Amino acid sequence: MKTFTMPGTDILAPNVVLGLMRIADKSDDDVRELVRTARDAGIDFVDHADIYGGELHACERRFAEAMELSPSQRDEITIQTKAGIVTDGPYYDFSYEHIVKSVEGSLAALRTDRIDILLLHRPDALVEPEEVARAFDELESSGKVRAFGVSNQTPGQIDLLRKYVRQPIVANQLQLSITHAPIIAQGVAANMLGEQQAATLDGGGIVDYCRLNDITIQAWSPFQAGFFTGVFLGSPEYPELNAVIDRLAGQYGVPPIAIATAWITRHPARMQVVLGTTSPERVAGAAQGSDLRLTRAEWYELFRAAGHRVP
Repeated sequence: MKTFTMPGTDILAPNVVLGLMRIADKSDDDVRELVRTARDAGIDFVDHADIYGGELHACERRFAEAMELSPSQRDEITIQTKAGIVTDGPYYDFSYEHIVKSVEGSLAALRTDRIDILLLHRPDALVEPEEVARAFDELESSGKVRAFGVSNQTPGQIDLLRKYVRQPIVANQLQLSITHAPIIAQGVAANMLGEQQAATLDGGGIVDYCRLNDITIQAWSPFQAGFFTGVFLGSPEYPELNAVIDRLAGQYGVPPIAIATAWITRHPARMQVVLGTTSPERVAGAAQGSDLRLTRAEWYELFRAAGHRVP
């Protein structure tokens, strides 16, 4: 498993993360097997959110109940969670009160004394960055949160926060897969008149912005064809892409899911892949892509096979 020290932190992180948004109805044994498989593959970083699981803090609570981590075991795992989405509505809330209350709830549910990384979960159109800064200062000074980041935010939104927040923004969790790659495709087709792919969306240049500002991109839904529209692996809707994936999987002696992981980890931005599966087999297979370095030709062949233009 390839690891790196996340910029702005002292956290040694793997480039593949275990997402736990679907464990609310899993048994203790199921959760333990999933985490054990991840740990055996070198994944010691888990991703939560306060809203995962159907009711507030459900998946965080299920994780803690199943794992019953000792203090030393807790120290071996990086725990990341998110706050800011209110499911009654839904709407978004980055107020001081909501952020602090959410973290207190996560600490209790996770049975821990600190969150390693807290992400603001999707942008709040009514954000008052001074309130965010106040919450971050209190949570950091009390030792309840070690590092802070965001999710699904544009360069401008991050800059607005950074004007007031004194802690570094260490991560931005963004949707990215071979088939859902506008944050990369826009740059490849930049300034190409008439190419829809060249349209500047969400402020543009978020990948370069994160690289310039030492913000780790965390790719969520890495195997989804679109916005929760189903996976592209093995899908009859992507015959050309799957033919290339299967050929490369055979060439490298890994399962196809490892190729889909490697397409993201090959990017020099040093991204993390956030797995959403609850299948230990798929976790182990995806982890094999961590160290697999595709050639430039192979990376672009996958990119083209997914339907992206290389003008």
